[in-house]
Amino acid sequence: MVLPAGGRPGADVTQALGALWDYRVYARRWVFLLVLSLLSFSNATLWLSFAPVADMIAHHFLLSTEQINWLSRVYLVASIPSGVVAIWVLDSVGLRWATIVCAWLNFAGSVFRTLPFMVGGIQDPFAFLMGGQSLCALAQSLVVFSPAKLAALWFPEHQRATANMIGTMSNPLGILVANLLSPALVKKEEDIPMMEFIGLCGALFIVFGVLGALVLSLYVDRTKLFTEAVKIGFCLTSVVCVAFALVSQLQGQTLALAAICSLLGLFGFAVAPIAMELAVECSFPVGEGAAAGLIFVLGQAEGVLIMVLLTALTVRRAEPSVSTCQDGQGPLDWQVSMLLMAGLCTLFSCFLVLFFHTPYRRLQAEASPSCSIQEDMSPATVDREPHPAATP
Repeated sequence: MVLPAGGRPGADVTQALGALWDYRVYARRWVFLLVLSLLSFSNATLWLSFAPVADMIAHHFLLSTEQINWLSRVYLVASIPSGVVAIWVLDSVGLRWATIVCAWLNFAGSVFRTLPFMVGGIQDPFAFLMGGQSLCALAQSLVVFSPAKLAALWFPEHQRATANMIGTMSNPLGILVANLLSPALVKKEEDIPMMEFIGLCGALFIVFGVLGALVLSLYVDRTKLFTEAVKIGFCLTSVVCVAFALVSQLQGQTLALAAICSLLGLFGFAVAPIAMELAVECSFPVGEGAAAGLIFVLGQAEGVLIMVLLTALTVRRAEPSVSTCQDGQGPLDWQVSMLLMAGLCTLFSCFLVLFFHTPYRRLQAEASPSCSIQEDMSPATVDREPHPAATP
């Protein structure tokens, strides 16, 4: 079979592989995808369920807001070491056991963190809250790394990006529910300033991100233009990020901020599942769990560093502000931090566009008549379960 110029198999070549090898797919692959998506959805909801009502939780348990914020940050911190373990579990033990362990960690963490609410007289509620969140944080790496593995094992090549998108986007949908339900379910005597409008912006960011990911994944599944989609998406995200840095410093621009948050989700969030598939393509024959896992772990580590850096650059506003914090102090000035974030986003996008060029190694291997993925994989690496694309 002759490859197109540039070494990248086109959609016509890759779609002919199923007929050539007489691959068989199983309808239960959608059930597995649904289970994984629900698990990722619930894990994300547990992650940020405290964040929209941090003031009320802190007041109820006599804790500081900083302690409550650590209930969200622990996900970022724990994902770095646990991500390395999750890579090994997915590629060595298998997807089935990774999903089972993730489900039990998620369950145990959710039960553990509810004890301070259900049992009175607990002396140190923060220990139970943090313990439960930490168990859920350990489960996050397993469930976030799994969509790429599931798509590779159970879905044909013309459905991989779509399957990866469904599994990946279920996580931000859980964040959406947490941002909407927490303020609605937890009441307070006085209104919370600006709630989380900020929650509306977060909802728009996620909804438009899911819609964009759906359209982009269907397009990439047909065209195989992984690199082009990622580069264009990051460039558009950089432009919107610059606009956010400028408009966020102005007062009375609520509609503009809502529109910018929508565009950030549409261009930035939508690229996430495509970037995961691109990582698998360019790193083949490295396992899907390792490829997606390394991207996630490095991204989390970078996120922690950027959060620390941006927070360190904030200062107290010299002029009077229209809002105050819980402790009566004026809010922080994030102008320098936002401009730096926009600059970093633009710089990284330029590097991606100029220097990232890669062949699609997995598609090339599947298009080669002398090599098939199944011939190169031992039983231990296919989870000891039937492959949806088993040769006759």
